[in-house]
Amino acid sequence: MSTAKSDVKRVTTNTLRKMKVNGEKIAMLTAYDFSMARIIDAAGIDVILVGDSASNVMAGHETTLPITLDQMIYHAQSVVRAVKRCLVVVDLPFGSYQGNSRRALESAIRIMKESGAHAVKLEGGADVQESISRILSAGIPVMGHLGLTPQSIYKFGTYTVRAKKEAEARQLLSDAKLLQKLGCFALVLEKIPAKLATEVSGMIEIPTIGIGAGGDCDGQVLVSHDMFGITKEFQPRFLRRYMELFDDMKDAVGRYIDDVKSNDFPNETEQY
Repeated sequence: MSTAKSDVKRVTTNTLRKMKVNGEKIAMLTAYDFSMARIIDAAGIDVILVGDSASNVMAGHETTLPITLDQMIYHAQSVVRAVKRCLVVVDLPFGSYQGNSRRALESAIRIMKESGAHAVKLEGGADVQESISRILSAGIPVMGHLGLTPQSIYKFGTYTVRAKKEAEARQLLSDAKLLQKLGCFALVLEKIPAKLATEVSGMIEIPTIGIGAGGDCDGQVLVSHDMFGITKEFQPRFLRRYMELFDDMKDAVGRYIDDVKSNDFPNETEQY
């Protein structure tokens, strides 16, 4: 059982702000379906991200770009039905907010109304500030996302560490300040130098959630399928696997096949 959890009945955006003030780390994982979300929530996770990474781990796409708003809402509905305690944040998918703040608001409203989620997340800084402001004007909490932004993969052409050069680091610092000023309640920092993430976390008052950004962020997030070892090919430096479910589940399926083919399953106690 996990330790040092916030003793709250329901985690809110205000809970996360208090956790940062009190120096309590924030734990966030992804989930895309009812069964996984029920386990993760019962364990005491603070935040579940219904990530557009569902495009990769659930649908098998190479990037996050193909997943649609309707599909994100479907996954979010499934997660929300399972959750009793944690905050549920849903990614706005590619094409649902970039370049059109009205579309961004409509997308966010659909997620909130149709799924019952508690907040949305979107990638970018100054380039999407109009969309962020418009969403916030409707009372919808927004989590920002800077550093490596997977929806822009074809722009950058690589998943390498971002903001290593001074100019990009300065822009990230500026964007972090801007997102706080606009009213974002938290900020994901993905795959940036740990020293830069430490600077950002100490500079802004809203919580930072790191992934490949070092230990000084106010919290951490991983894709649950990576952390559980369900995925095998993805092995970045920042990933710690807590289980090897791919191997365990493959072995279980193999034993089931053997039992069926040898007529060992079902036995006399497993029938009516």
